[in-house]
Amino acid sequence: MRIGVLAESDPGESRVATVPDLVKKYVALGADVTIQSGAGKDSGIPDADFEAAGARIVGSAAEAVGDADLVLKVRRPNADELKSFKKDAVVLAIMDPYGREAELKAMADAGVSAFAMELMPRITRAQVMDVLSSQANLAGYRAVIDAAAEFGKALPMMMTAAGTVPAAKAFIMGVGVAGLQAIATAKRLGAVVSATDVRPAVKEQVASLGGKFIAVEDDEFKQAETSGGYAKEMSAEYQKKQAELVASHIAKQDIIITTALIPGRPAPKLVSKAMVDSMKPGSVIVDLAVERGGNVEGAKLGEVVTTEHGVKIVGFANVPGRLAATASGLYAKNLFAFVETMVDKESKQLAVKWDDELVKATNLTRDGQVVHDSFKSKSEASAPEAPGFDATKPATPATGEK
Repeated sequence: MRIGVLAESDPGESRVATVPDLVKKYVALGADVTIQSGAGKDSGIPDADFEAAGARIVGSAAEAVGDADLVLKVRRPNADELKSFKKDAVVLAIMDPYGREAELKAMADAGVSAFAMELMPRITRAQVMDVLSSQANLAGYRAVIDAAAEFGKALPMMMTAAGTVPAAKAFIMGVGVAGLQAIATAKRLGAVVSATDVRPAVKEQVASLGGKFIAVEDDEFKQAETSGGYAKEMSAEYQKKQAELVASHIAKQDIIITTALIPGRPAPKLVSKAMVDSMKPGSVIVDLAVERGGNVEGAKLGEVVTTEHGVKIVGFANVPGRLAATASGLYAKNLFAFVETMVDKESKQLAVKWDDELVKATNLTRDGQVVHDSFKSKSEASAPEAPGFDATKPATPATGEK
């Protein structure tokens, strides 16, 4: 069994799909691991560390994957990379498949069996494979750090001989994995924290982390969650009441972090220009959904925008990648846990169990065809049941685990 790991071709991607500790485990499974030189550079992993763990380092992408039975990536392979893949190779990556018909067809035409790690079902046995949770957890943490860096004041209350410095007020919009970690991090840094979400079940989680829950808690709100733990669409009347409450709350905040993402759809707009303008000069908003259109009016991908009223809107791309070493380590563990289910322990060969529920949920292409029910054609494509904020179900406080 041969495993190939590429250096990511996207200039904004700093993560790598495996780390030396996991290379040792792949070798123990019976694999020959080949890694493109420089793959771990942006994650602080030199080629020598991979070599010491048992990997072979090669100079080009073609050498890394030309004879690989299994290819590990962070992002979906592009057309040039696919030219080097062996037919029938199994490819694991974060595929971002929604609205990517041409890219899915390219992988099918290349004859590879592509698996989207972000489609991993949220069941107990797959928790260790859940890339959305592992990466969102880091995004929530980093969002607070980025906000603190842009904020021109201290976050905690400080009592000094020269006077008292009041604590900053932080408002987290969306209490999924990223939101919970953002609440916990902002609280640890000394901010006064509040949060909102359309799911009543998360109120207790917010309180357990020391935050105040902000919502119109009427009868409709109490029924705002499906049996699967996802958010229901609320009535126009409720949305209006909630928007008024949130707008008045936003005007008093120093830091806002938005985390609302729904698979296959543009990010919902949560913060209007009027809300932004109501904030004090020097306030900071971090939009974690900016890559999907943004939750905040005026957010720009890859930029920190300062409004005419002096409010900063932070729109960094690939926020987990801003913690490349940690993000790579967690992502690599997610991948390894899935790969283990695909390897025959006796023959030490790749043996994908095509009827496994994890395989069926994540497999996009096979035998030259797009095989996933949600992506077979535009007419058939449909997003899965829409989660609430974060594109995750409610999570255990500060851990990202369900």
